[in-house]
Amino acid sequence: QIDTPLDQVLVGDCIAWLRHLPPASVHAIFADPPYNLQLKGTLRRPDDSLVDGVDDEWDRFADLGAYDAFTREWLTECRRVLRKDGMGAYHNVFRLGGALQDLGYWILNDVIWRKSNPMPNFRGRRFTNAHETLIWAARGPESRYRFNYAAMKALNDDLQMRSDWLIPLCTGHERLRDEAGAKLHPTQKSEALLHRVILSCTNPGDVI
Repeated sequence: QIDTPLDQVLVGDCIAWLRHLPPASVHAIFADPPYNLQLKGTLRRPDDSLVDGVDDEWDRFADLGAYDAFTREWLTECRRVLRKDGMGAYHNVFRLGGALQDLGYWILNDVIWRKSNPMPNFRGRRFTNAHETLIWAARGPESRYRFNYAAMKALNDDLQMRSDWLIPLCTGHERLRDEAGAKLHPTQKSEALLHRVILSCTNPGDVI
């Protein structure tokens, strides 16, 4: 194990890195795990141009059992490194909710992230995917989690912050790109979304 590495980006397998971290060393975790979209073939717009969808190797699992095993593995390591009163927000929901509860987490809220600029449904066979669900969970039912009520209210024109957040996708100058102009990550999250998550449930000086 290593001392908690602060103020740096650790590039590599998340489970391997988590195993290096000391127990109870982190106040909060925001995780954006693979979607396991299982895209088959290419996705095209009505004008037959290609859609740059999520088809990377890290989003491919042999089956739902393999995805569930991966989910429980990283959630187990997250729970080990979380402090007793720590909490996490988890992106992606249907298979994560049961795993979180099975592993002893205490679910506090689900939050609907409404995208003000969602990607259209190009094939016209389903509803436009205009939202994603976040799960806010404490390490356990006895955790003294933090919720910065006043800050959230101030951010929401002095009204109680609701569990549906209208925030745009990451676009424009925020989008990280390589030298050729291609996106460095297909599901990069907007600074506004992360700002709200971090402001809602952490203090200055916390390890996130």
